[in-house]
Amino acid sequence: MFQKKECVAMLLAGGQGSRLYTLTEKTAKPAVPFGGKYRIIDFTLSNCVNSGIDTVGVLTQYQPLQLNEYIGTGQPWDLDRNMGGVSVLPPYQGMKGADWYKGTANAIYQNLDFLDRYDPEYVLVLSGDHIYKMDYDAMLQFHKEKNADCTIAVLTVPMEEASRFGIMNAREDGEIFEFEEKPKQPKSNKASMGIYIFTYKKLRQYLIDDENTPGSSNDFGKNIIPNMLNAGEKMYAYPFVGYWKDVGTISSLWEGNMDLLGEHPNFNLYDRSWRIFFRSTGNPPQFVGEDAKIVNSIITEGCEIYGTVENSVLFSGVYVAPGAVIRDSVIMNDVRVEAGATVDYTIISTNTTIGEGAVVGAPKAEGVGIAVVGAELSVPAGKTIPAGEMVNAAKLEQLSK
Repeated sequence: MFQKKECVAMLLAGGQGSRLYTLTEKTAKPAVPFGGKYRIIDFTLSNCVNSGIDTVGVLTQYQPLQLNEYIGTGQPWDLDRNMGGVSVLPPYQGMKGADWYKGTANAIYQNLDFLDRYDPEYVLVLSGDHIYKMDYDAMLQFHKEKNADCTIAVLTVPMEEASRFGIMNAREDGEIFEFEEKPKQPKSNKASMGIYIFTYKKLRQYLIDDENTPGSSNDFGKNIIPNMLNAGEKMYAYPFVGYWKDVGTISSLWEGNMDLLGEHPNFNLYDRSWRIFFRSTGNPPQFVGEDAKIVNSIITEGCEIYGTVENSVLFSGVYVAPGAVIRDSVIMNDVRVEAGATVDYTIISTNTTIGEGAVVGAPKAEGVGIAVVGAELSVPAGKTIPAGEMVNAAKLEQLSK
């Protein structure tokens, strides 16, 4: 017997994240480390629990192992509950066979049985690859006040960038009358954040109809939202104000980490009223050597610093040897930077070693690209990794010849 829930969240976390290249070769994008001690998905899960939503389905697909292990029972986010909590929902084999999630709408469709268990009044659809803090309960109250069938969170973007987004054209009271996907000549700058609240009975029927429509992309933005709009359903834009970042590219992931160093006034992780919860690694405190130099950086528990770290974010377990220099970089868990090595304007993934005297990347400047070094690699002593290079195992072997 399942307890009826007013609102159930469905968190889409199955994307490949191909624009993060080697960082997502072995892990799903929502499980990519961020900000010294977090994973990207921590922000959405924390938003749920802080908003009073205690039943969350996480829809996984691409390279799910690390993400599944990380979520576990949901205990770090107070989502380990008998009635609700967090449930990982991969594609599965049913009576009609097995099928990968074909699109965002199809992913929810394949899990209608999960939703039906809780018989919710409302369903909140989220993405697991954005960095932001948001009160979903306030959005739900807006949805109820408007007696809406669908409410879409929108972010005001610069007009010159509006053509990069799905744009909601709405009246003064927020009622949406038109949706344009990446318009060449946008009529407004209200960009969809991919955060939706649906009245479940309506959503359920539209998902079933969409599944039975030949040639559909089974996508919310391409199919469900336009279909509801064309049918005259009550749809409203909910204005979001605050920090929001899609960290789906190398440059935006780097920028998001740098925003933590105080360059962005609206990005505060020290707000005790809206904590971002995470699974702790249980590392000992940081150790900073007598001759170490640290400037404007985040140094997480378990780090040992004997060299120089400037304007960088270091995750737990990072070792920086005497004479090593790290600048303008994001260094993920358990990386070793050996004596005399230099790392500039670079993202280094987990469990990688940068050998003695190696040079990775180049000083941040106009026209210089971010270098990326993948997980579980060993850059040989004295080796140079050029600026902007994307290094996985095959590329490292090629560079080492």
